[in-house]
Amino acid sequence: MPPRSEEPRRDAKGSRRGSSRGAEHREPGVGGISDARAYTPRGRTIREGGGAARTGGSAEQRRTPRSSRSGDPFRPALQVLDGGRTGATRAGRRETAAGGRAGVVRTVSARPVREPFDDDDQPAPRRRPGPRRPERPAAARRPARKPRRPPKLADPRRRLRLGTLLVLALFTTIGIRLIYLQTASTPAYADGGLASRLAVVELPAPRGAIYDRTGAPLAHSVEARYVFADPTQVKDPVATARLLSPLLGVPASELAGKMKRRKLPGGGWSQFEYLARGVNIDRAKQIMALDLAGIGVHRDERREVPGGDLAANLIGFVSQDMTGLEGLEAKYDDVLEGKPGRKRYEVGQGDLAAPIPGGYSQTTPAQPGSSLELTIDRDLQFKTQRILSDAMAQTRNSVGAAVVFEVGTGDVLAQASFPTYNAADPTKVNSPADREDAATSFIVDPGSIHKAITYGAALQEGVITPDTSFPVANTITRGGVPFTDTHPANGRTMSIPGMLAFSSNVGTIEIAEKLGRDRLIDYQKRFGLGQPTGEGMPGEAAGRLLPASEWSGSSYGSVPIGHSVDATPLQMAAAYAAIANDGTYVQPHLIKNVIGPDGKKKPGAAPVTRSVLSPANAAALRRMLEAVTTVDGPDGRATGLAAAVPGYRVAGKTGTGLRYENGKRQPGEVASFIGMAPAEKPRYVVAVFAWSPGGEGGAVATPAFREMMSFTLRHYRVPPSATNKSPKFEVFPH
Repeated sequence: MPPRSEEPRRDAKGSRRGSSRGAEHREPGVGGISDARAYTPRGRTIREGGGAARTGGSAEQRRTPRSSRSGDPFRPALQVLDGGRTGATRAGRRETAAGGRAGVVRTVSARPVREPFDDDDQPAPRRRPGPRRPERPAAARRPARKPRRPPKLADPRRRLRLGTLLVLALFTTIGIRLIYLQTASTPAYADGGLASRLAVVELPAPRGAIYDRTGAPLAHSVEARYVFADPTQVKDPVATARLLSPLLGVPASELAGKMKRRKLPGGGWSQFEYLARGVNIDRAKQIMALDLAGIGVHRDERREVPGGDLAANLIGFVSQDMTGLEGLEAKYDDVLEGKPGRKRYEVGQGDLAAPIPGGYSQTTPAQPGSSLELTIDRDLQFKTQRILSDAMAQTRNSVGAAVVFEVGTGDVLAQASFPTYNAADPTKVNSPADREDAATSFIVDPGSIHKAITYGAALQEGVITPDTSFPVANTITRGGVPFTDTHPANGRTMSIPGMLAFSSNVGTIEIAEKLGRDRLIDYQKRFGLGQPTGEGMPGEAAGRLLPASEWSGSSYGSVPIGHSVDATPLQMAAAYAAIANDGTYVQPHLIKNVIGPDGKKKPGAAPVTRSVLSPANAAALRRMLEAVTTVDGPDGRATGLAAAVPGYRVAGKTGTGLRYENGKRQPGEVASFIGMAPAEKPRYVVAVFAWSPGGEGGAVATPAFREMMSFTLRHYRVPPSATNKSPKFEVFPH
């Protein structure tokens, strides 16, 4: 690069001057740095214009210095937007070029001063120095191309608006979700967090009690404790079992087996096993004092039966979970069972696992079960049950039943069974049948006690009167089967009371033939045979009557005297109670009142009643039945003399029947006696049934009845009868 001193300088008049060597003669088209600075828009220097150009000295002949150009920095961009045109100046140059050259010297006019953003006149683009292309004729020049339209620039304001909308939508969505969580979903989220801090304790509901008619408890629940084990926490099962065995009364081997780790069918390990239920509270405190790992105690309920075996066959028993399994406990389980409550409260975590004061707490109170008030009289039940047990002790492998009715109300005052059991420990029985209620499940062939129904139907239908009598043979045959009397009449005329006193089969069959088969079946149904009484005991047997379509020739002899008939002791006792109640049948029942948890009493369902006999005919039948307990003369002794109660008039009937089980006749006989007292206006009906394979029941039923009826009359302080007014019966009238 040449030294700065050789660069051109301007003189005082503003013209450029070259170096001393610049004055030398040069060939056209060849110049130095000063020539480059004087380069014209057409690519020529001023020197190329000839000597006249150099000697003129005019400002129009020299190029305007760079400093004289417009200072507009936006002109190049505006030229691009305008398509690259330079306005009138470029057009003037093209016209000059089209007219040809006048000489080699070219005049350069001074560049006018331009205003900023003046798009009309723009300077021509500077060309690089180099050889000048030969000029083309004007006619040969190509037309100026229209420059392409530049691409449209994006509008930033549109993108800004779009971005703003997206941001607003995002924050709006977040805001709505927050409002929803704080309002609509607040309880759900609060409960979700609360659940992990809640402890739930079940509040047991006491089971309702069972009382007798005086309010004395027959069965009730008391608070107790159950002992349980968590096998996953028990460290030494054998040692723990040895400590618990004397306190729980359970063998140590059994306890150790329960405390062994056991895998559940669904996976995981068992964490709860009952060790004992109904444990006494004091005993439970002793167990807790041992502080054994994995052993716990919790509140429980225990059923107590103060009388032990008192009315056990009626009351039944419950499971360890206090669910009724047999007897009235099972029949009225939905009434006796209470509804457990629940307490939910907030507790701390870890070492602070205790109720939080002021924390969440919700208690659903337990609803105790309702109680039952029975028609049973505890004292009478005890005495009846004891008399029956003592009498049946004279027999072997026997079954006995006794029922005491209150006439007119249908209340069952006592209902005893033999054998019986201790309801507090129902597993200690010889057979599950020992727990059955014999009065409602013991199906028998009633025998001669059925004759009262035959005679009552004949009286009501006018077939006989209390004064009817006719000759009675010793034997009668029906369907090829002979029926005989134990007290032969030898063809003598016999009265109706005499037929009852001596239990004449022949006389009864002859009366039934006059009554007719269909009418006899109708009265059997009216007296309640062939269907359950609905007393209230579960599983009560219905018995069975022989339909008319199944009667054979022998049925005309067997049915009237109580054979080919299936009945329960309770059904037969209810039939005699209808005779005692002036001919009106009253459904027997055990439930007197239902006592709600609030102590209010609700009477039990009203018993079904219906008329069977007219009061006059019922009174006449009762009077004739007195002959069974009073006739004792030269003609013979009545079958029921042993049932007579001193000081009271008694009407009743003896019976000797059969027992069938699963359709098969069992060995032995069923002896029975059903009677009412005082006979002039009966207050109570007592029925006794005794079966034994050896046939010893005949010596049991009648004496047992006398004891039961005697105690019942004294217990309720019934005035004695005027025995001097007792009727006198003639068995064989002349």
